[in-house]
Amino acid sequence: MGILAVWTLVAVWGGHLLEGAEPTTTVDAVRDIGSRLELFVDDWLIDRMEGARLVVHPPTPREVVMTFDAPWEGICTACWTVFQDGPKFRMYYRAMDYDPKTKKYTPDKTAYAESTDGIRWTRPNLGLIEFNGSKENNLIWQGYESHNFTPFKDANPACGPDAPYKAFGGGDPKKGIHILKSSDGIRWTLMQPEAVITKGAFDSQNLAFWWPQAHRYLAYFRTWSGGGYQGIRDISHATSTDCVHWTDPEPLKYGEAPHEHLYTNGILPYFRAPHILMGFPKRFWPERRKVADAFYDGLSETVFMTSRDGVHWHRWQEAFVRPGLQKERWVTRNNLTAYGILVTPSDIPGTPDELSIYTSEGYYIGPCRLRRFTLRMDGFVSVNAPFRGGELVTKPFVFKGKHLVMNYSTSGAGGVRVELQDAAGKPIEGYALADSPEIYGDAIEHVVSWKGGNDVAGLAGRPVRLRFVMRDADLYAIRFVPPLP
Repeated sequence: MGILAVWTLVAVWGGHLLEGAEPTTTVDAVRDIGSRLELFVDDWLIDRMEGARLVVHPPTPREVVMTFDAPWEGICTACWTVFQDGPKFRMYYRAMDYDPKTKKYTPDKTAYAESTDGIRWTRPNLGLIEFNGSKENNLIWQGYESHNFTPFKDANPACGPDAPYKAFGGGDPKKGIHILKSSDGIRWTLMQPEAVITKGAFDSQNLAFWWPQAHRYLAYFRTWSGGGYQGIRDISHATSTDCVHWTDPEPLKYGEAPHEHLYTNGILPYFRAPHILMGFPKRFWPERRKVADAFYDGLSETVFMTSRDGVHWHRWQEAFVRPGLQKERWVTRNNLTAYGILVTPSDIPGTPDELSIYTSEGYYIGPCRLRRFTLRMDGFVSVNAPFRGGELVTKPFVFKGKHLVMNYSTSGAGGVRVELQDAAGKPIEGYALADSPEIYGDAIEHVVSWKGGNDVAGLAGRPVRLRFVMRDADLYAIRFVPPLP
């Protein structure tokens, strides 16, 4: 099988050794995927493809889940954050209006909404912040930090009971990013009066989260490649062990992707495969104008990117969410994707849960709305083969588990066959292509079988490759289950 050592997964990042982060440098080594879910969102596990290619899959637009027409909201409502917290879905956003005649904005406020299904959202009457002489509203914060208030549920095991919820806030390079805490996600206080990150531009939805793979907090925020407000809008990162003291910012690296304006970042660990970071930046074209009566120039759309170390990113050039047929989505600063991914029920009976993301429309022209978009579980990118056929061969890897499960989809005439090979590429007896019945259908978790059965436990811990021979088919992800002791 050759001399192939299992790769110890470490990466140097910002002067720190991040245990568990996946370096993206190509090396002659065996991948160790254990029993974790591996998505084909990059070429980390791919050795070669013939007649097949990686394809990004835009989500499907659904209903408007909120129209921001409350007196304290307005046409510049933005910077949404959504996440599931137990049986409840939470939403946070900036409530702000704009007068096109005076070109003045109302003061920033942070508002809160709830849902039990991610589709129907309500504004609870919280009685915390006064607006026009009344506290009967869903406001939770006001002032400097409200401009891009972005909370997260802290997954750090050492997080204290007084701060299970934390938030970044502030968008002024002279004032920096402030950090807030909350015990219930509703009532917030500053963790300290001073800014925690001061080097940057910050005029975006800046965010942070705990990444277990790195055993530290990661922050992603706005910088400009030319400094100040010059050059290209960019994204930088920093790390922290306590969410207060942060490393100096370093810009993200995108390989061969061109340098483009990225207005937001939307970066988070994918909950089903948390070793993979996903981002949903709003790509901005400042010189373009499609709608003649728009207030300002500029077009926006959502793009998709992934990383295994938090620094090096594969950014797709094809848009993930295009502006589409709606006129209001071709106005500047629209198509901002809310920070977060939710699991929601499908409206098609008998089909599995799906993923929901939310993007904005009506910004600057009103009414400002948030529309839900859906995609299949793990369905961001697939290895796609046309009807004439194609195949994928993985790099050598070791696994733990008894069954190979794949997330796939074919047409009625299409199919997938699977071969297990040794590290040198020789078919393993009993798992060769000739032993694989053609698989056709559509499933999130399909257990692969060969003529002799579906038990692959005897190959666990041994360097192997997978070969997928496909036609009119998409392969989204694989996993070996259940984990072995």
